[in-house]
Amino acid sequence: MVCGQVLKIWLITVIRSEDGFFVSEFEKDILCIGAGYVGGPTMAMIAFKCPQYKVTVVDINENRISRWNSGNLPIYEPGLDEIVEAARGRNLFFSADIKGGIRRADIIFVSVNTPTKTFGAGAGMAADLQYWERTAREIRECSDSPKIIVEKSTLPVRTALAMEKILTAENNGINFDVLSNPEFLAEGSAIKDLEDPDRVLVGSRETPAGLKARDQLVEIYANWVPKDRILTTNIWSSELSKLVSNAFLAQRISSINSISALCEKTDADVTEVSRAVGMDSRVGHKFLNASVGFGGSCFKKDILNLVYLCRHYGLEEVADYWDGVLRINDYQKRRFILEMLAAMFNTLAGKRICMFGFAFKANTGDTRESPAIGIAGRLLEERAELVISDPKALENARADLKGIPGKVSYEEDPYAAASGCDAVAVMTEWDVYRELDYSAIFRSMSKPAYIFDGRNILDHKRLHEIGFNVFPIGKVALTHF
Repeated sequence: MVCGQVLKIWLITVIRSEDGFFVSEFEKDILCIGAGYVGGPTMAMIAFKCPQYKVTVVDINENRISRWNSGNLPIYEPGLDEIVEAARGRNLFFSADIKGGIRRADIIFVSVNTPTKTFGAGAGMAADLQYWERTAREIRECSDSPKIIVEKSTLPVRTALAMEKILTAENNGINFDVLSNPEFLAEGSAIKDLEDPDRVLVGSRETPAGLKARDQLVEIYANWVPKDRILTTNIWSSELSKLVSNAFLAQRISSINSISALCEKTDADVTEVSRAVGMDSRVGHKFLNASVGFGGSCFKKDILNLVYLCRHYGLEEVADYWDGVLRINDYQKRRFILEMLAAMFNTLAGKRICMFGFAFKANTGDTRESPAIGIAGRLLEERAELVISDPKALENARADLKGIPGKVSYEEDPYAAASGCDAVAVMTEWDVYRELDYSAIFRSMSKPAYIFDGRNILDHKRLHEIGFNVFPIGKVALTHF
């Protein structure tokens, strides 16, 4: 203590670079390979909460890195801009120098893309691990000191064993400890989820070296996450927990969506059913909102992966059970299209349909696996003319629909988008769509005017009073016919 203040003691390390030696006044040098939806925000939060660590994010996509270093970040998340601005240049850095980053790092998070395989054995179900394997080989080739490798990408169970085999294949005397630290972020609330997580999961080998590496990763998160929310498991349980968590969440959505079809046939109201079921403390109310279906980068991919693993181990009945979650999701999207077709006199040819929202959920610009993509494609097959509106996802929407035959236009202003249209289809639960002047929108549309509320976020009775023919999910339609 000096003058009543506690002096921060920094660990001064000398790090070798290609140009010689330099001094780094950081306790740890953390690297993340992959600057996408997981790697970028996660590392930004670690840097923000832990100024004593140097955090570098690298990616092969130089344009993405340039945007991380600019005022126009490559992804939209509420609160992300402020976190990045506070830490960038202080202890948070974005770079395309992957090899240099690997050499300098003490801890390396691997957050590369692991999409569903589109070729060969397991096509359409198994995870495509080619980018992950290339990264593992690059880590081995560029390392000249011990490293802790942290799996951040969503991977099949027992992938850590393959990582260990690749890293130690050359027997170069360098020690690598592999940990599993799956992400549980919800897009649209990622910053909140990172700052105040339900849990942080760290899986390790249950060896002295594995447990020591695990404790180092736990120490990082303990800078802001309460210790009782940091769970430690064996590495295989950690890998599997990520797939199972997403499968359970998707299962709840498919469950209520399956009931929404029954509600429409029996004049029940799915919102009332959901409320009644959700008030049971054994069930809970989350993820029980009926909709046009789930999307996003994880749910479908992870369930397909889970199904593939179950079939690989001969668990056919288990695989069929989880495959049913995906079948219901596809069924819900088909029902939505057929409802539109039947309501609009069995033809959509030449009719203008305005899609309110294209992102797979609100508060993100991400459109991966968005229900809007498939529904837009089906509407274009019916020769409808589409007008796409979304506050944050129009750039991605253009990319998703590029090359699909048909007439599509893009308009951020929802009033301009709906003008002259025959129908509005609500695809994303953006708050802005709840607050629009639907009387003005009705006056601007062709008649009869329709609203198909794929998210059940609007005041259906009020819309009907205005003059709309209203078709919610899992409720009785309100029409003027």
